[in-house]
Amino acid sequence: MTDNNNDLVREWYKFAMRDLDSAKHLCNMHPKPLEIICYLLQQSAEKMLKGFLVANEIEPPKTHDLQKLLKICADISDSFEILYDVCKDLNPYGVQPRYPNEIEVLEIDVENALKNIQTMIEFFEKQGIDLNPQKEN
Repeated sequence: MTDNNNDLVREWYKFAMRDLDSAKHLCNMHPKPLEIICYLLQQSAEKMLKGFLVANEIEPPKTHDLQKLLKICADISDSFEILYDVCKDLNPYGVQPRYPNEIEVLEIDVENALKNIQTMIEFFEKQGIDLNPQKEN
């Protein structure tokens, strides 16, 4: 992997973690912006998958469809198939919360989305993927 590619992978993972941190921060608001929290969690998952693709020298498609991204990741490593349900559950939050009356998000949905993103983080860590990589000097 080239230095430029390493930098880009770091950026994808940094953005993924920033979305996650933002979602967690919004969980402290009253009332909670449930739709925005779930949207950010979906975005975090999307950026993790895209970072993996870039790390494997594949240009990620311009899509918010986690299942489509997961399929490409699973073509590289079939271990990603374990994330099928996680991606299926998070997928609707990528587009639908952007529009009024498209999706009703409840507190339980936020709790489930947080569990799903944690499952994804643990999966990446078990694969030896550092989601918080520091640039080497």
